[in-house]
Amino acid sequence: MEKKVPMRTCIACRTVKPKKELIRVVKFGEEISLDKTGKKNGRGAYVCDSAECIAKIKKQKLLNKVFSCPVDDIVYDKITEEFFGD
Repeated sequence: MEKKVPMRTCIACRTVKPKKELIRVVKFGEEISLDKTGKKNGRGAYVCDSAECIAKIKKQKLLNKVFSCPVDDIVYDKITEEFFGD
């Protein structure tokens, strides 16, 4: 029997892809950061591994909607920096 591949939806482009192809953004307490391992504790949201989707979450402030709380611009800048830093 084949193992089922977990699927997730990108919060920016709404495309459903296998979980491994997406980057997880996690909110744990007050901290919001990229989760490269996919194993950090907290509420997760998924975004495509593309510059367009990373830019879109910042432009449309999508993390505010997903995590139902105000998210500072510094957090969006940090996520963008972490994404392009690799």
